[in-house]
Amino acid sequence: MTSWHAYLLRCADGTLYCGITTDPPRRLAEHNAGTASKYTRARLPVVMLAQAPCADKPAALRLELAIKKLPRSAKFAFLLSQTDAAEVPAGGAL
Repeated sequence: MTSWHAYLLRCADGTLYCGITTDPPRRLAEHNAGTASKYTRARLPVVMLAQAPCADKPAALRLELAIKKLPRSAKFAFLLSQTDAAEVPAGGAL
């Protein structure tokens, strides 16, 4: 069974990017290679701040949408508050 994750990135310009994936390390590498999203390609490098596992893809999409609706100041704390969420080492401050 595929494990889905919602994740939060900090871009080089200080903006935040939220997405979902089944493989966070691979997705981070894709973002930093400039092949994952148009948004992050123009704001390299990116750093993974946090990730949260989700039960399935619909749950990951719901979590991503919930995070995107939050003000910037609440995004990181909200994602970390999710069950088994992990702060990624060297994430740094928002």
